[in-house]
Amino acid sequence: MTDDVEEVIKQSTQVLEHIANDNSVPRNIRRSANEVLKILNNENDPLFMRAASSISILEDLSNDPNIPLHTRTLIWNVASQLETIPVDED
Repeated sequence: MTDDVEEVIKQSTQVLEHIANDNSVPRNIRRSANEVLKILNNENDPLFMRAASSISILEDLSNDPNIPLHTRTLIWNVASQLETIPVDED
């Protein structure tokens, strides 16, 4: 894994942990953030698969009508970062 990809995962994980621990965010959103964290940290799957699964969940989350605006922006930023992960990375 390249340093750039590692940095994307690290930053994404930090933002998702912030969302998961923010009590102003609805419980279902925090639960989904934790689910994405588990997916990203599961090193048994190829990185591009983890990124794609995470992006899918994050896109669904961003369409939730109950999500606070600041959280939606964070989720969009994480999804955008994860989209930079190349398909051929291991």
